[in-house]
Amino acid sequence: MNAAGAPTGPWVQYGSTCFPEDAPGPVRPRVTMAMVLAAFHDTDFARPTLDVQPRGNVTLVTLPTYFQTSWPQGGYQPGEIDQVDPARMAGFRVEIRPRVKSITYDYGDGSTSGATTSLGGPYPEGDITRTYTRAGDFTVRADVTYSGQFRVNGGQWIDIPGDVTIRGTPEDLTVKTAHARLVSH
Repeated sequence: MNAAGAPTGPWVQYGSTCFPEDAPGPVRPRVTMAMVLAAFHDTDFARPTLDVQPRGNVTLVTLPTYFQTSWPQGGYQPGEIDQVDPARMAGFRVEIRPRVKSITYDYGDGSTSGATTSLGGPYPEGDITRTYTRAGDFTVRADVTYSGQFRVNGGQWIDIPGDVTIRGTPEDLTVKTAHARLVSH
């Protein structure tokens, strides 16, 4: 290189580095995975809520209870795009798109659905159900584990390593016992 920093001959590769900021020459701003991960973990994710059937959050012992995950207006739900402040991303336009990795339904009685990708549904086609074996008051919720993707300046979507679990909004559920009685007229 000459005194102005311009090359004086053909390029010669000396190797590659995982530390480009340590390479000679001007440092150019860039988006790093550490910046993307920090923005992903700072995303205001939507906190899932549960719709429960029978309506009114009251059910009976031995009656299947149906659960369905829904998303409130606040926060970024799966598929919505969070525009990260360019000042945090060296001036680049970075977008983060949350995705559902899994949902775990907590039935409040010590049991869960285990990780699933199902949003559940209403009676009769919903596939997330619980048949309670005892009466009582239970707190139920759906916890969502988000994965995500990002892109820079409208480029290709790239998977973000890792995930974030958001605890769902708790709902009170009352399970009652019904007693049949014969009554004469």
